[in-house]
Amino acid sequence: MHKWDNKKPTAMMLGRWQPWHKGHQELFKKTLERTGQVIIMIRDMTNSKDNPFHVEQVKKNINEALIDYVGQYKIIVVPNITNICYGRTVGYKIEEIVLPLEIQAISATKIRNSFIHKKS
Repeated sequence: MHKWDNKKPTAMMLGRWQPWHKGHQELFKKTLERTGQVIIMIRDMTNSKDNPFHVEQVKKNINEALIDYVGQYKIIVVPNITNICYGRTVGYKIEEIVLPLEIQAISATKIRNSFIHKKS
């Protein structure tokens, strides 16, 4: 079993996760390879058509999906971060992880819309 260590290098994922899906899961796995632990930040946003899930439901969905990674991630709720700014090289990277095209093609919007159509 892995034990979280705040002093250990940690990768960060920031998003709405509306909903957490296979693409997010694959991104998590690749991100985890970078440092061995990941902080997942959920943007605290007003519920809407594009953000139908409350943060507690998002946390639950992520925890269920990452059951095999206990101790390798933490989830925190953060303000609605829209800009990540830095002034100079300060010891961390901002890095795009390019996933296979079939994973990149997964759309949370399409997934949300499928929930809406199922309810109708």
